[in-house]
Amino acid sequence: MMIFSRLRIVSIAAIASLTTCYAGMAAADEFDLSPEQPKRVHAQRNEAAIASIPKGFKFVTSGKFTVAVSPGGPPLATYATDAKTVVGADPEYANAIAESLGLQLELVPVAWIDWPLGLTSGKYDAVISNVGVTEQRKEKFDFSTYRKGLHGFFVKADSAITSIKEPKDAAGLRFIVGAGTNQERILLRWSDDDVKAGLKPLELQYYDDEAASLLALRSGRADVIVQPHAQLVYIAGRDKNLKRVGTLSAGWPDRSDVAITTRKGSGIADTLTLATNGLIKDGTYAKILAQWQLSEEALPASETNPPGLPKF
Repeated sequence: MMIFSRLRIVSIAAIASLTTCYAGMAAADEFDLSPEQPKRVHAQRNEAAIASIPKGFKFVTSGKFTVAVSPGGPPLATYATDAKTVVGADPEYANAIAESLGLQLELVPVAWIDWPLGLTSGKYDAVISNVGVTEQRKEKFDFSTYRKGLHGFFVKADSAITSIKEPKDAAGLRFIVGAGTNQERILLRWSDDDVKAGLKPLELQYYDDEAASLLALRSGRADVIVQPHAQLVYIAGRDKNLKRVGTLSAGWPDRSDVAITTRKGSGIADTLTLATNGLIKDGTYAKILAQWQLSEEALPASETNPPGLPKF
């Protein structure tokens, strides 16, 4: 059993969007979106990783590590205040990988839908843009993991809800979730589990945009918002009226990781895994995640082509 509610808010959402724009001015207090990036974390050369670069691998441009990134939004990747420089956790991590390999980063902004074709056609060496590992993608690409794939449970700062870790914690609550998303699929399973256990089902609510969703949460018409964790970290830092009460693996009940994506069989994936593990070992990796408030997404170690989300 499941309770659904599809709410469409137009005039109220327009008002809320003004509030969101104003609140966005406060984001600078939490995240540096300047093109200069004065606090960027830099990496040392990793001679072992450099030595592991396959002799037959040719970088798109000699001396450079060419990486595609989709500026989908902070804190992962967005355009800086100059409206042309791409900044965020993924660009900073890409720069650290480049530095550890003794290369200069060449960042290529692309639309999300375009990265697979661009990568297979050799336009760039890798994609570092919050790409999750899936079994279907592994048929065409190689992966070097660098973050956990997490969704976040966030509530109003003054909410009585303090922790959501498993289905029983969610029973009877009203969740804002995107239609057709992976998190919706998981919450549907949670609701079924709760009903089978004699608990109340979850109520899922769907809104047309972020402003309407946040207004519903602030006004008490919903209890919890569920989105990719990084998105909600930024919103919470910007608006200062939300709190995290839990995280959810994108592959629940299994782990699901985000990875550097490279051409299948190109041979560079093991090098990038080695470089990432070097950054983890010397603390550079942890500093980058902390810089963008994503420490919750830290991996203990990078892996090449781990198990990914199954085909649904």
